[in-house]
Amino acid sequence: MRTPPVLSSTLVLTAHGSVDPRSAAVTHAVAGRIRRLRPWLDVRAAFLEKCAPSLHDVLTETGNATVVPFLLADAYHARVDIPAVIDAVGASVRTAPVLGEDPALLSVAHLRLTEAGVSPYDDDLGVIVVAVGSSNATANARTSTVGPALADGTRWAGNKVAFATGPHADLAGTAAALRASGARRLVIVPWFLAHGRITDRVADFAARQDIPMAEPLGSHNLVAATVLDRFDDVAATRAAA
Repeated sequence: MRTPPVLSSTLVLTAHGSVDPRSAAVTHAVAGRIRRLRPWLDVRAAFLEKCAPSLHDVLTETGNATVVPFLLADAYHARVDIPAVIDAVGASVRTAPVLGEDPALLSVAHLRLTEAGVSPYDDDLGVIVVAVGSSNATANARTSTVGPALADGTRWAGNKVAFATGPHADLAGTAAALRASGARRLVIVPWFLAHGRITDRVADFAARQDIPMAEPLGSHNLVAATVLDRFDDVAATRAAA
């Protein structure tokens, strides 16, 4: 078991929030996994909107906090919404980077594909990685690396990243492009942390197109470990300062 760091702070796992209860359930479940992995650490779940407790309220109650965005893309919520709440609270709060395209999360995505019956040796298969789109081109470019990284070492016929929202949303076009390039079968892997309204829309499309769909990343120890990696990076930088 790892020993507690000399400079400890509360880990505030901060999700966007959703009217869909499945989304908040995953955030709380991952927070629970983090507590089991590191029982001495104070871990709080918080949300930007639509769920309680709010990030504002949690930071108001917590004097020494590190916010870890429970987000995959380094886009508006991470760059604007979270800093705005921190500024409004006026407390000395550290912020970690988003989870991003971490290799541990790619491992979880592979697991979800395996659970859906996908073989890495299926050379007739086209894999569509569906993610949230952004108006931030840099964030989209980083997300677009997930497809090739996920396909590395496989024999799949092709892989593409499709955005379910934003100015570049084109799920139908992506499916057509993979079929045109020679994929006889398709599968969708959602690059999402949890189910919600967007994944439901993707699932509706998949059902209409008769395309199997894997589960989102969800609650997994590798997801919790990635959150802790972001938290530890901030703690190490603070200790070295």
